[in-house]
Amino acid sequence: MGRIVAISNQKGGVGKSTTCVNLAAALGKKGKKILVVDFDPQGNTTTSFGIKKRSIRNTVYEAIIGNCRIIEAINATDFRGVCVVPATQTLAGAAVELMETEKRSLRLKMQLLSVKDDYDYIFIDCPPTLDLITINALAACDCVLIPIQCEFLSLEGLVELGEAIKRVKKSYNPKIEVCGILFTMYVKRYNLTAQVVDEVKKHFGDLVYETVIPRNVALSEAPSFGEPIMYYNPKCKGAKAYEELANEFLKREKKALKAKSK
Repeated sequence: MGRIVAISNQKGGVGKSTTCVNLAAALGKKGKKILVVDFDPQGNTTTSFGIKKRSIRNTVYEAIIGNCRIIEAINATDFRGVCVVPATQTLAGAAVELMETEKRSLRLKMQLLSVKDDYDYIFIDCPPTLDLITINALAACDCVLIPIQCEFLSLEGLVELGEAIKRVKKSYNPKIEVCGILFTMYVKRYNLTAQVVDEVKKHFGDLVYETVIPRNVALSEAPSFGEPIMYYNPKCKGAKAYEELANEFLKREKKALKAKSK
């Protein structure tokens, strides 16, 4: 049975979609079977995989409101091992439409259960909010990967997301856990970077990934070409960082599985 990982942070611009796209692609290249669920109305993850939004028939929106099964919304990509459930701006209205729906916080979970066995990992790219859409993602996942920038406002975001995870754990998903905190847009020469890293490690310890994702022009360029970084520019610093992240991710997953089996 596959693992479902929500990539979440209610603060925008921290590299959620970049991490979702490139971690998924790196794991796909390693032979893992990956499903990416674009759960952000901006649809940046969809675009980053080269999927043309005008040609899409079904999206994650149709799946969660019940107009189709999620398997009918899965799109193949040109990248090894990776399929995508796309999103468009129509998803923005889902939070309101679902308010009167039975089990409104579990709509995504119920859909993903039907395909969970078909993949090694399912990644959910969450929007930069803590509304009903994000609650659906947190209710559906096994764990949460949190990308953050090296700035003090990110610490406030971590606290708020942590509180949301606690609420979801109590009400909808008792098995949810944080599986890692990832520093993105990392600039080593900045004094602030070291201060924030130290503060986060002091509070979260082993949850903090050793791998960091640097600021890298190629990472910003790749989405406009509809390619993950390891296909667009495999020799750049960003591609190497996501390769390292994939390796560390799999190591942590292996360790977690071993701990649960004891």
